[in-house]
Amino acid sequence: MTTTSKPRPTLTSDLRWILAIASGVAVANIYYNQPILADIGRTFHAAPRQVGLVATATQIGYAFGMPLFVPLGDFINRRTLVVFLFAAVAVALVATALAPSLGWMIAASFLVGVTTVIAQILIRLATDLASPEEQGRTVGAILTGVLLGVLLARTVSGLISEHFGWRAVYWLAAAAAVVFSTVLRLRLPDLPSHSKISYAGLMHSIWSLVVELPKLRQVCFVAAMFFAAFSAFWTTLVFLLQTPPYHYGAQAAGLFGLVGAAGASVAGISGRLSDRYSPRFVISIALGLVLSAYLVFSVFAFWLWGLIVGVVLLDMGVQAAQVANQSRVLALRPEARNRVNTVYMISYFGGGSLGSLLATWSWSRWQWAGVCALGVGFMLLAALAFLSRGPEPAHGLSAQKA
Repeated sequence: MTTTSKPRPTLTSDLRWILAIASGVAVANIYYNQPILADIGRTFHAAPRQVGLVATATQIGYAFGMPLFVPLGDFINRRTLVVFLFAAVAVALVATALAPSLGWMIAASFLVGVTTVIAQILIRLATDLASPEEQGRTVGAILTGVLLGVLLARTVSGLISEHFGWRAVYWLAAAAAVVFSTVLRLRLPDLPSHSKISYAGLMHSIWSLVVELPKLRQVCFVAAMFFAAFSAFWTTLVFLLQTPPYHYGAQAAGLFGLVGAAGASVAGISGRLSDRYSPRFVISIALGLVLSAYLVFSVFAFWLWGLIVGVVLLDMGVQAAQVANQSRVLALRPEARNRVNTVYMISYFGGGSLGSLLATWSWSRWQWAGVCALGVGFMLLAALAFLSRGPEPAHGLSAQKA
């Protein structure tokens, strides 16, 4: 009697784009609140430093959800995990839409962040399904979806809030999560667990990497400071746009997300420069771009052209740094890239939550000047950490360049 093994699931072209769109829909949940913070504040009669906790809680939740859920993709059926998370984030989004108080809103936003880590699971899932010759194409498609989710979330949020109120943003996001929970339940193949170690053992190994690799700690700190500077601007932009001479609302704040799309164009250039020269070379340029952005903000923020120039510089610098920093991280331990990247993403969004928290506090105390000083301070800390350790001895060309 002969037995036949199950055929290996494959990644079709339409499933690839479903996963890309699903990743964008998931990651957008982190950024919906930034253009509508002032509207939320008016509903709950909250000061900027109080309502800023909504953005902070979402990013803290995302950093918390990374080690909680992403490693589970190695231990339980991944289709089940992804479907569950989309359903869970839909519930969290509904709770946010129904929030009767600011405290409720902050708690629900934390749960949105915890459960919206789906894109990190889908990237690994898609590459497992793809054939070796389609790995690059697959990662590119998923990251395109993620980038579009980041860029369009603020624009969609601002437009909807301006015309239908901020609660409508969360109702729409919840509906999208339900749709993709259903679509992925129907379209994803059965993907059982494949890990040979325990969940506790995996968590221990992640912590061991932090202890053993000083360069990992350095890169993660630098990346965290970049995202802190980025979040500081985007969290407080809506407050600036409501002051003279602008008097703009959530819609205008959201449209600035499209201005930042120019930054997306540097991703490919940054990758090529990292390969040709080194990731450190790209990060040096990125430091200059983000510092320049904050200098423009500090002098010309009350002219519309100044804000536009600053946004382009900021997004270009942060995008370039993201590409280069991830290149450095992934070169450290090729055999442990998933675990190293988990440490990196936790640090990255931890920095973002710190930037949102301190930016709203700075705005409450010193208005826009305080936000600009904070952004410059983050980048000076990044520069000090970046320069404190030169290239370390390593095995292999990619590690030496990192």
